[in-house]
Amino acid sequence: MSADWIGGIGTVAGVVLPLFNIPLIIKIWRRKSAADFSLSWAIGVWVCIVLMTPQALRSSDVAFRSFGAVNLVFFTMVVILILKFKSAPGPSGRPERVNEEVR
Repeated sequence: MSADWIGGIGTVAGVVLPLFNIPLIIKIWRRKSAADFSLSWAIGVWVCIVLMTPQALRSSDVAFRSFGAVNLVFFTMVVILILKFKSAPGPSGRPERVNEEVR
């Protein structure tokens, strides 16, 4: 019984965790800029997700399968927007510069 309960929580968490990419997607889309995102970080994380997804999808663990599929979809959306807006002009019409100070 407790294993089913733990598995259920894991499955819900596996689906919900990648949904936290949605605020990031909205932020990039609204600003029409990804100047403050590292391209190497985004591509590196995405490549790891792509390489991990086949194992996730063939796993008998429903939580891992769910996480793998949903994470691939939402992080791919993040990467597409970063690639689209990485050097796009900001609202002023000029490419945005990111302040190097910690905010």
